[in-house]
Amino acid sequence: MRYLLILLSCIFSLPLISLEKECGCTPQQISKVFTSVAKKATPAVVYIRAEGIGDEQELTSNQSQQDSLSDDFFNRFFGSPMRKAPKAPSVSQGSGFFVTSDGYVLTNAHVVKGASKLTVVLHDGRELPAEIVGFDSSTDVAVIKTEGKNFPFLPLGDSELMDVGEWVIAIGSPFQLQATVTVGVVSALGRQNLRITDFEDFIQTDAAINPGNSGGPLINLEGQAIGINTAIVSKGGGYMGIGFAVPSNMAKHIMKQLIDNGTVTRGYLGVALQPLDQDMADAFDLERPEGALVAEVVKGSPADKAGLKQGDIIVEYNKTQVKSIGSFRNDISMIKPGTKISLKVNRNGKLINITATLIEHSTDIGSGGFIKKLGMEVEPLSPDLAKKLGYTQGEEGVVITKIKPGSAAAMAGMRPGFLIMAINHKKVTSLDEFNKALEETKNNRLLILAKQGNVTRFYSIKLK
Repeated sequence: MRYLLILLSCIFSLPLISLEKECGCTPQQISKVFTSVAKKATPAVVYIRAEGIGDEQELTSNQSQQDSLSDDFFNRFFGSPMRKAPKAPSVSQGSGFFVTSDGYVLTNAHVVKGASKLTVVLHDGRELPAEIVGFDSSTDVAVIKTEGKNFPFLPLGDSELMDVGEWVIAIGSPFQLQATVTVGVVSALGRQNLRITDFEDFIQTDAAINPGNSGGPLINLEGQAIGINTAIVSKGGGYMGIGFAVPSNMAKHIMKQLIDNGTVTRGYLGVALQPLDQDMADAFDLERPEGALVAEVVKGSPADKAGLKQGDIIVEYNKTQVKSIGSFRNDISMIKPGTKISLKVNRNGKLINITATLIEHSTDIGSGGFIKKLGMEVEPLSPDLAKKLGYTQGEEGVVITKIKPGSAAAMAGMRPGFLIMAINHKKVTSLDEFNKALEETKNNRLLILAKQGNVTRFYSIKLK
C-alpha cells in the first residue's frame, strides 16, 4: 500500500508526510477507498457468453453474399468484387453490469449483436440465460435482460462531472478471468474522430483494459459507473495504456430508449458540417476559428425549413457554444425528435437567431417490428451519403446501410447502398415517411421501389 501512497505523492509533488497531512488520511485509509469500491461493485459485474456470433453477420457496403460476385454493378459501385462477410467465432465473450435489481444489464453492442444465445455468469458462479432488449450500433451500447430479483447493481453516475486526472476503476472479464479489477485515471475527456462508433464522446483512461473487458464498467471512487469500457488502442491486442469508455450520460440516454421502446431515435437537423481552422476563419473574416461551418443543407430537412444556408456558421445551440462538430452532432442526436432548438448563426458577419424543429434520424436492425423482420438498417440520404454512393442532390429517399444475410430483404435481392424511394406505392423521402409506410403495411406484404446506381426496380417482400 506504501507504493500507492508514493504514487500519489509523486502525482501531487508532495512528500509522504505532507501528503498524509494534506488529505488527512493514512496509507491504509487510502487503500480502503479502492478496496471498498471494488468489493461493492464486483458483484454487479457479469461475464457474458454470446453464442452464434457470426452466423448472421450484417452485410455492409463493403460486403455482400456470394450471389453478388458476378454483379457488374457492385463491382463498379464499390470498386471491387463483393465478398461474403467473414464469419466471426461462433462463441464470443465479454462483460456487462447490472443497472437495476430486476436484471437489466448494460454492455457493448458488439458483445451481443447477432448472438442466438446469451448467458450471463454472475459473480457467485450462477449461470442465467439472457435476452437482448435492444442495441445501438452507433454508440456501441446494448441492454440485455435476465430474469430474477434483488440483483446487486451499479448506479450510473454523471460523466459530465468527471475531471482529467480523477482515479477510476475498471472491472471486467479479460481473457475469461472473471471479476478482474484494474485502476487508473481519466486521461482525457470527449475523445472523438476515432472511427470506433458513429457517435463518439469517449472517456480515455489508462486503467488496464484487455480483450473481454468490453462492456464492463468504468467506476469512480464513489462507486458509480461513469462509463462502459469499449475499446483499446493496441498494436498487439493487449494493454498499452490507452482505453476508451462510452460516457455514462450517453449510455443512460440510449439505455432508457432501448428499455422503453426497444429502439433508439435521434434528433436530425439535416446539415453537412466542416470544422473551422484558422485559414478558413480568415477567409470568412472571423477573429477566431469558432463554430461549425455549414457546407451543405439537405433539401426538405429541418435545417432547410428553418432557413439555414450554405456558408452559415453555427456558433451556438440552445445557448451552448459550439466547441466542435462532434460534440454538436452528439448533442443534437440526443435531443428528442420534434423538439425545437434555437441556433445562433453567423451569416456574412452578422449574428442571427434561427429556430429549427428536429426530426427522427435513424433506425436500427436491433429494434422490433417490421425493421427487425426486414433485416435492414436505413439512414436519410445525407449529402455525405449521396456523394459517397453516387446519387444526385435532387434524389430523395432513405439509404440501406446494412443488411442481414438470410433476412427477408436479403432474400429479395436488396443490398447496402440501395436508395428506397417508395413503399407500397407511397413515396418515401424521410425516415418519418419510411416508418409510416411500414406501419400502414397490410398482410405483411411490401412492394419496395428502390434504386441502385442508374437502375430503378420493384422488390416484393413477404414478411413472416
